[in-house]
This record gives sequence, structure tokens and C-alpha cells, in this order.
Amino acid sequence: MSTTRAAPAPSGHRAAPGRGGSGPGERRLTWRNRLYRFDMRYMPYLMIAPFFLLFIVFGLFPLVFNGVVSLRNYRLDDPTLPPWAGVDNFTRLVGDDDFWNALYNTFGIFLLSSVPQLLLALVVAALLNRRLRAQTWWRVGVLLPYVTPIVASTMVFSVFFSRDFGMANWMLGLFGLGGDEPIDWRADKLHSWIAIATMVNWKWIGYNALLYLAAMQSIPRDVYEAAAIDGAGPWRQLWRITVPMIQPVIVFTVVLSTIGGLQLFTEPMLFDLNSQAATGGPNGEWQTIAQLIYKVGWKDLNLGYAAAMSWALFLIILLVAGLNTLLTNRLSGGRR
Repeated sequence: MSTTRAAPAPSGHRAAPGRGGSGPGERRLTWRNRLYRFDMRYMPYLMIAPFFLLFIVFGLFPLVFNGVVSLRNYRLDDPTLPPWAGVDNFTRLVGDDDFWNALYNTFGIFLLSSVPQLLLALVVAALLNRRLRAQTWWRVGVLLPYVTPIVASTMVFSVFFSRDFGMANWMLGLFGLGGDEPIDWRADKLHSWIAIATMVNWKWIGYNALLYLAAMQSIPRDVYEAAAIDGAGPWRQLWRITVPMIQPVIVFTVVLSTIGGLQLFTEPMLFDLNSQAATGGPNGEWQTIAQLIYKVGWKDLNLGYAAAMSWALFLIILLVAGLNTLLTNRLSGGRR
């Protein structure tokens, strides 16, 4: 019985690409696999790398360097002082009346601005969430204060709250609330706090309202229809349905308003156009911590003590933001 064997392929021809071959088609497939693997494994990290690089350069490094400066006697007007101060700058804060006055003013303005601001933003968002004529124009209109330059709007409000010729006293007089004498909005703490809080609320109510409105758009309409059938009015629907269902956005705005309110600088700085000493009035009636840091660092040239104040403000913001987040979660969660 004879067997036949296949003739060997000529030496000038390559075997057809198969499982064990390495033809150009398989080389292209391998390159695509490598590119796909690179895209899936490493491309997300490359896309987010610019943020972390910018954060390290402009966020983390200044924070660490500021902490080092807070432990030093860093005075630009007296370079002969010993370089290291340890915790002396922080212990000095405990007995500094200017610091506690600025902290008191900051919290007073913060409460008068943040609480009404977020409550009014909720109401405005609920109104904009209804079917209105010229709905787009109303939504754009509430955002106009936010896009207005803060320096320009603050200077206008500074004239608005003028004692003798301001429109604030004129409007109060129309309703019989002004009294016999015009209100001097820069003479005491309460009136100056109300004036500055009005500036802050005017600028940020529309911005927060649009954030709430965007969250409200994701709530199914049948939830409100079922509540209306059960007899729930618009006010009850707002607090029993809308607020619990947009809780993450509310927490977000509470944290943002806490950070912004405790870092308030431009409005109190420009409230008195005749003084740029960052004193917040003759007796510090409306001086905030941010103003005091600026005054100590760049007016008194004591950068070490100003850095210690900055770190104290940073820790206060973390504490207050955490407490506000906890309270907001409990209050909005308890309405479910």
C-alpha cells in the first residue's frame, strides 16, 4: 500500500496566514489590540491628569507652603526676627480681639445671606418649574445678576445704601419704615450686615435657583399628579416631594454657600468706597476674616500671622461645612 505525501511548498512562497502564521493582517490586529488596551487602561488617567497637575501647582502647593509660613515670623518690615515661631502665631489668635470681631461679623453676614438665599432660590426654582409664558426668558433673567461683574454690582449697591441719597432709605420711606432719620447703613453692625447680605443674595439666588431647577426637571411629573390627587397643594409638594428628591443638589449648594460666605471679601471691601484700608468701618463693624487676613498680610506686612489666620479659616470652613451637610441631610431626609 503506497502513501502519497504533499509536495513541499516552494522556498520562495510563505505559508498562508493561519493560526500559527504572522502575516500583516495579524500584525494589524495586534496593533489594534494594543491601542484598544491603551485606550481602556491609560487614557482615562491621561484625561484627568491636567486637573490634578493644576491642583498640585495652584492648590496643594500653596496650601502646604502657607502652612509652613504660618509657623514662621514672616514679617516684610522686620527681616531680623528669628525665622521660626512655632505655634506662637496660632496662640496669638486666641487673645486677638480683631480676629474674634471679624469672625463674629463673618458668621453674622453668613447667616443673613446663606439661609434666605437658599430658601428663596428653592421658591424661585419651583416657580420656574411651572408652565410659564416666555419661560426661557425668565430662566435667563434670574441668571443675569450672576454674570454681572461683582465689582460693578457692589459699587452700585454701595451707592444704593447711601445714607443721604440712597434708594434704600427712599424705598423704606415709601412704606413708612425709614423712621424720622435716614438709616446710616455703615454706622452699626446690623445695618451693615443687612446691606452686605443683600448684595450677596442678589447675586447668588438666581444661580442656586437654576441648580435646583435642573434637579427638579428630573422628577417624574406623575409624582406631582399623584400628590395633587391626594390633596397636596403646591407648598406641600415643594417640601414633601421636591426637597427630599433633590437632596444631593441641596447639600451641594449648602457646601458652596458655606465656603463662599465664610470667605466673603469683595462686597465688604467695596461697601465703603472712601476707605480701602480693609478695616470694615471705623470700628470694624463689617470687617470679615478675609478682610482681616488681607489687612494683616499686605497692610501690616505680617505674612506669618496672616497665614495662621488663613489656616484657622480653612479649619473653620471644614467644620461648618461638615455640620451644615449633616443638618441638611437630616432635615431633608426627615421630610420623606
